[in-house]
Amino acid sequence: MNARTYKILYIVLPALLAFQSCKPVKIADPVQKKPNIVIINIDDLGYKDVGFMGSTYYETPNLDALAAEGMVFYNAYAGAANCAPSRACLISGLNTPRHGVYTVSPSDRGHIKTRKLVPIQNTDHLNDTIFTLPQMLKSAGYVTGSFGKWHVGKDPGTQGIDVNIGGSGRGNPGKGGYFSPYNIDHITNGKNGEYLTDRLTDEAIRYIEKYKDSTFFLYMPYYTVHTPIMGKAELVAKFEAKAGQNGQNRPDYAAMVYAMDQNVGKLLKALKQNGLEGNTLVIFTSDNGGIRAISEQSPLRAGKGSYYEGGIRVPLIIKWPGKIQAQSISTAPVSHLDFYPTLQSIATPGRKAEFLDGINLEPVLYGKGAAERQLYFHFPIYLQKYSGLKDQARDSLFRTRPGSVIISGDWKLHEYFEDGALELYNLKTDIGETTNLAKQNPLKTQQMYDELKKWRTATHAPIPTQVNPAYEPTKKP
Repeated sequence: MNARTYKILYIVLPALLAFQSCKPVKIADPVQKKPNIVIINIDDLGYKDVGFMGSTYYETPNLDALAAEGMVFYNAYAGAANCAPSRACLISGLNTPRHGVYTVSPSDRGHIKTRKLVPIQNTDHLNDTIFTLPQMLKSAGYVTGSFGKWHVGKDPGTQGIDVNIGGSGRGNPGKGGYFSPYNIDHITNGKNGEYLTDRLTDEAIRYIEKYKDSTFFLYMPYYTVHTPIMGKAELVAKFEAKAGQNGQNRPDYAAMVYAMDQNVGKLLKALKQNGLEGNTLVIFTSDNGGIRAISEQSPLRAGKGSYYEGGIRVPLIIKWPGKIQAQSISTAPVSHLDFYPTLQSIATPGRKAEFLDGINLEPVLYGKGAAERQLYFHFPIYLQKYSGLKDQARDSLFRTRPGSVIISGDWKLHEYFEDGALELYNLKTDIGETTNLAKQNPLKTQQMYDELKKWRTATHAPIPTQVNPAYEPTKKP
């Protein structure tokens, strides 16, 4: 036997012996690919404006199907009550005092003679020094794309977005609205009459098909259903023939909701057709409450721009096949601030955010319970009325006057800086915030007020104290 034969036996014989003795050679498990991540963030969609949350006027069959495939959250909150601060919270993972975006500028809305205090100056956009959610995902190997309303900076490319269609500092579709030719940035016009919601979905599907062999983050912040309220003519006619109820009866708004649902369905179908559904985490939500003058959110009080429940409670579905049980429901209090820490844990990035205000939701998603926690909101600004008393705000002049809010368990406390007033509500028995229990329950009021002040100190939350010299207490604009 020559040397060459010995060498062959030395290599082959161990494998033959293993085979003959029925002891298989162990093969390493393939590395699990990180999930694709899709966040669908609808603009100004109310908590009750979808079928899976109880609406019988609006029709959302695709969202209802998504809800049945994932986890529905009944106590989900935006980071703030209107567009810019809410999106800043989601993208940064930081509460408003940490990034300074409190509203869509300016912060001194409403008639000057009706504002008792000089509000805190607003920061228009997230500072580019903030390590954003898309930047974190890029460090985890994700391609990042945004299709629609960005609103937290002038250029999404400087804040972690690789592919941007339609996004800039703009907060609404502007003159011309939802039909081409468009009046938004970073998009080419389609044929006259093309619907913006359709177009953004088509662009997102092209992105999915291009990067299906990569790992991608798809942010889908539709401009819809923000004003101007503009639906397709055939869909408006569809809802004109349908009776509304519970303050939900606008056919043009219903048409926008329906078109949004159709497009979400197209997007989800594209994931399935490209073999991506099983390894894609999908989040569906809204950036804040709906405008009550357009669509009432009963039994929730008020709407967009208010820190009563109608302004900050939002619909939320999270789906992740094989990880999140289908047809599951959570009553845990959760926030858009929680998306960043949750996705950071899942994505295992090369670089992590140094600090985040939310919590990791994985125990909730996997059915392992939820930790006790508080939610905080700070709004040292003014937002003028939409429709007076119909807004269901604290008064008929403003949706929001300067103040802060804490939610802890079943309890919610509002503080108003103009007069030091405190409002305490038990959300379990009074979700409509109709009965102020502050005087009836002074111990609970003091306990929550102390917690609120402690949080403001920790976050260096600015409180307006300068009296407006033009203020006239009896002024009625």
